[in-house]
Amino acid sequence: MADDRPRPTETDQDADDETPREPEPNSEVRPTADAVSEGDDGDDGVLEGDEDESETAEETETSEPSETDEPTETQEGPETPEVTVPEDVRKYERFKKMDGAQYDRVNEFLRERTYITAREWAIARLCADFRTETGVEMTKIGENLPELIPFMTDTYTPQAVNQARSSFEGKVRQAGATFLYGAMSGFFTAEELDDMMYEVTEVAKFLLEVEGVDLSVEEELAAEDRISGVMRDVRSASEELRHDELECPNCGTELEAAEADAADD
Repeated sequence: MADDRPRPTETDQDADDETPREPEPNSEVRPTADAVSEGDDGDDGVLEGDEDESETAEETETSEPSETDEPTETQEGPETPEVTVPEDVRKYERFKKMDGAQYDRVNEFLRERTYITAREWAIARLCADFRTETGVEMTKIGENLPELIPFMTDTYTPQAVNQARSSFEGKVRQAGATFLYGAMSGFFTAEELDDMMYEVTEVAKFLLEVEGVDLSVEEELAAEDRISGVMRDVRSASEELRHDELECPNCGTELEAAEADAADD
């Protein structure tokens, strides 16, 4: 029996071919070969577009500092504290004549003429100049010693400053006792004592001039006369101590101390 149903034409077939087919509900969408190959290029199989977006997000997160972040010293480096010199230290004018002097040379000069060292001399001078109502500013002296004394290169602790001052005072005491005993003992005549006093006075005046003291000729002569007068009084008083009864060695007449000095001469 013949089939009377009409057959589809070529136009109808083409239309049927162009109509998209809906995927079946249970069918799976498999990635194409190109998509798989692009996913293999990444470590986790992420597509290039997704990688760019994730990297951008990470950069944004790292560029924004958190509230808990605090700057550390290693970022900018610790600030160096500014060392300030006290005003009275900057204005200190003593020992300016010693600019460029070496400690060894100064110390050698003093040891040849005195009992003290350059360190003891400088620190004793500073202790006298930086004395306040509450005491000596030993900390300030020690910390600023190179700025105060040209031939001193190291800073000192307050204990070292005090030790140098005590050593200076002890040596002056010993030297004074030695000199006074020589003047009072009768070992030297009045003329010899005058010569001795002239020599030691010249050394003392030189040290004062180095410290910045300006002495005129008149002041020097007046100081020498006063010192000579004091030494004559010392010698006269020592005669009274050494002799209970003063008498002339030639005739036995009682004499005053000044007359005894003249008889000894």
